[in-house]
Amino acid sequence: MTPTEAELAALPLTDHDLTERERTNLAVVLHAYDVAEGDDMDVQAFVDSFAEDGVFNDVVAGHTYRSETLGTVLPRMKGLFSDVHRELQRITVSGDVVSIELSIRGTFDGELTAPTGGVVKGNGNKVDVPTADFWYLRDGKVEKFDCYVGYTKMYADMGVDLDWASAVDAA
Repeated sequence: MTPTEAELAALPLTDHDLTERERTNLAVVLHAYDVAEGDDMDVQAFVDSFAEDGVFNDVVAGHTYRSETLGTVLPRMKGLFSDVHRELQRITVSGDVVSIELSIRGTFDGELTAPTGGVVKGNGNKVDVPTADFWYLRDGKVEKFDCYVGYTKMYADMGVDLDWASAVDAA
């Protein structure tokens, strides 16, 4: 369902004068955000928003998800931050591209498997992670979703100290 004028007015859009196709594309993206959080997270609805050959690129981490792996990202985020929420700050819609500046917010109350092994246990720290998302749509489905997460800020908020000294010593 496309957003009404009142719903559009409430959004942080850079331009409220959208074509019907742009409204439809925006609705798909907003629905994907809506089902990606909360106690009623709906992983299948998120996956269903993608085209059959659609991809989700976590660009900063260097991971690509497609088909059956599309559904693995949301539970992983919820496992780190049980109250994960995406605060949309600026939305630009241009044809089949929806660009969003947002913050991923939540409480680090889960567990993070460290790349070196072991587990970092949640400590109740609040996270506020700057993120930029670029959604590319085709025929009302997500063809490509490029997500740029500010991991350095996220880890700092979680209390994870990236050990730069060991990297310098190894050089």
